[in-house]
This record gives sequence, structure tokens and C-alpha cells, in this order.
Amino acid sequence: MTDRAAAVAGAGADLRDEPVDPDVVDSDLVYEGRVWDVRSDTIRYGDDEIVRQYVDHPGAAAVVAIDDDERVLLIQQYRHPIRHRDWEVPAGLLDVAGESPRETALRELAEEADLVAETCEPLVSIFTTPGGNDEVVHLFLARGLSAHHTPHPREAEEADIRLEWVPLADAVDGVLAGRLRNGILVAGVLAAAETLRRRASAGE
Repeated sequence: MTDRAAAVAGAGADLRDEPVDPDVVDSDLVYEGRVWDVRSDTIRYGDDEIVRQYVDHPGAAAVVAIDDDERVLLIQQYRHPIRHRDWEVPAGLLDVAGESPRETALRELAEEADLVAETCEPLVSIFTTPGGNDEVVHLFLARGLSAHHTPHPREAEEADIRLEWVPLADAVDGVLAGRLRNGILVAGVLAAAETLRRRASAGE
């Protein structure tokens, strides 16, 4: 075992992702898109100079909404790159100036499910595809749900959104069985289930 591997193995609860600030020799905008861009960076890393292309993403926020019966809100909509109507949790881009991730999560809950929440607390943050883009998604746990006073109009892929309230345990089963594969849903459902389990164990 190398010294670095031994250090990581002994890190235990302190194990965490490490930020790196490489020497970027060159950065080119390859494609400017409506939602995100594609960049090509030349960087010095160790003794090498390497080129990496990636999607330059604004980031996103998502919300795991759970009602008083321990059911989680799932939405289904068409996603063209995968040619599926996959099951997801409400989510949206961080594309409104001055809006915090929490505010984005609550906005998406209202826009995609016509709901408001009494509480909305940080759950987890994830890198969705670190080998291909720089997207970070911040997930929140929403409780104390009620109907929004004004239903939100929907169009394009959102026009035929399907909403389902699913027992949280069934959603976990769906993830582990491979029936539910959306990465943000997977992270959110498992994190919410474990968070609530820990709270129940602690008598909260």
C-alpha cells in the first residue's frame, strides 16, 4: 500500500473530495449552447500537459419532497438524450441571478408540482458527471407540504409531467432494483431515507 493509499484508508470520517487548482494553459469555448457550453482546456497536471473537453454547466438544485405519510413526490417527464420518460425529483438550473440553490429548489417545487413547503433543508450536494461536466446539484429535503395558491402553466417536456406519491421505502426498493435510474433521484431518495432513519433512531 502506498503512503497516499494508507493515508486515505486511515482517514475514516474525515474522507472528503479534495479541490485542486491546476495551471490552465489555455481554455477555448468550443460550443455556446442555450443552456450550457462546451469548453476545451489545456492544463498542466503533474509532469504532463493534457487536454480535456467538458460541459460548462451552471449547476442545479433539486428537492426531495416527503409528505406526512412518508411518501416521496416523484415526477416523470421525457428526456431526449436517454429516450426515456424517467422518474425524477423536482429540479432546475441555477439560472436566475441572485437566487440561492434553496430558492431554486422551492421554485421548482412550485413550478413542477404546484406545492410549497414549510421547511426546506440541505440534504446532499453531488457532482453528477465529474468526468464530463462540472455540474453540481444541491439537493434539499422539503417537509410540511401544501398546495400552491396558483397552478403553474407548463409547456414542452413539462406539458405532460406525471406526478406520483410513492412510499419512500418503495422508492428505495426501485432504486436498488435498478428500475429508477435518474442519478439525482437515486442520491436524493437514498440520502432522505438515511437521514430520516437516523432521526428516528435518535428519537427526533
